[in-house]
Amino acid sequence: MSVILEEARRLQPELTEIRRTIHRCPEVGFDVPKTRALVREKLTEMGYTPQDMGKAGVIALAGGKKPGKTILLRADMDALAMDEKADVPYRSEIPGKMHGCGHDMHTAMLLGAARLLKAHEDEIEGTVKLEFQPAEEIFQGSPDMLRAGLLEDPHVDAAVMLHVTAGMPLPSGTLMVSGGGIASTSCEQYHITVQGKGGHGSTPHEAIDPITAAAHIHIALQEINSRELEGNQFGIFTTGRFEAGKSSNVIPDTAEMWGTIRTTDPDNAVGALIRTRMQQICEGIGAAMRCKVRVEFFDFCPCMKIDGALASAVLRYMQEMFGEQAMDLSLISGGKAGGGSEDFAFVSHEVPTVSMFLTAGSSRDGYQFGQHHPEVRFDDSVLYCGSAAYAETALRWLADAAQNG
Repeated sequence: MSVILEEARRLQPELTEIRRTIHRCPEVGFDVPKTRALVREKLTEMGYTPQDMGKAGVIALAGGKKPGKTILLRADMDALAMDEKADVPYRSEIPGKMHGCGHDMHTAMLLGAARLLKAHEDEIEGTVKLEFQPAEEIFQGSPDMLRAGLLEDPHVDAAVMLHVTAGMPLPSGTLMVSGGGIASTSCEQYHITVQGKGGHGSTPHEAIDPITAAAHIHIALQEINSRELEGNQFGIFTTGRFEAGKSSNVIPDTAEMWGTIRTTDPDNAVGALIRTRMQQICEGIGAAMRCKVRVEFFDFCPCMKIDGALASAVLRYMQEMFGEQAMDLSLISGGKAGGGSEDFAFVSHEVPTVSMFLTAGSSRDGYQFGQHHPEVRFDDSVLYCGSAAYAETALRWLADAAQNG
């Protein structure tokens, strides 16, 4: 067994305690003071000198005693704005907030990796930059830390993220490495406001009904996929929220729609086409039905780009450490990009990046819900696996980079 894996296994009780402490007190967006304080406290106890970065991030450096390159390891810290319904003894104590995506797991695992790297600091052939990031769920944490200098001092040469998954029909502790190419879609939010003229339900001719116009807009926008995109282009247009009126016998003044646009185009040309056609369709239908329409786009996150050479190396490291527990994600995905989005994608457009996924609760064992579900549960018995994966990847990649010049 790998020395790192065995050392990580001994950290499991500590990692479980850290994870459950964070889970009980979830924090969202950039408002993560307690989580950040815990991270700083643990890093300081280990002998690090943590530094605040951006609005709410934390970084720390391991190694640096030997010349070499720098590798970045990222863990996100923020939770979701939703009530937890999972029946666990360490459930959220904060109404309206829960760690439903596993970021509490990521933070605990990177703290475990930090302890492992500190124990092996004299062996690090270069530098490991540890990143604890807020606001991933709103796609703002990564660009905020990039603007604050995340990839400099020292300059980052490669970047690694790890994400847990639950509800998959794979044994807990399965480590999957994304192959080269596009691993996940971009995502952009939109908000459409249709302004009509309110009136009584008995006299619709005296009003301008924004609901009817919005309904026509919604249906027309679905034609973008089938009639506007080429056969080799990929785009997903989703309206997830539609609101209008408060009473059954009143025609409201406005109707509103919110949703997302997702593509696998690294240059976002497909997204630009969708935005243009959305604007034209909304304005045209609005004018035809005597309504004013406003379309807003915000919170853009690019698609995730995976560096093929880095991914191949990391897969080899993981298979040598975990054996059959480690696998190429493309064996499951068929090489297709995932539909979810991840704000570490901003980093992937700047430096060679790889993403790993760790199963933390198999559907075969009763973990039937996946991320962002109020009843999702994560099997935290695999925390040590994540810590080992982070640390081994950093140590091995830096050693290879030093050997290869």
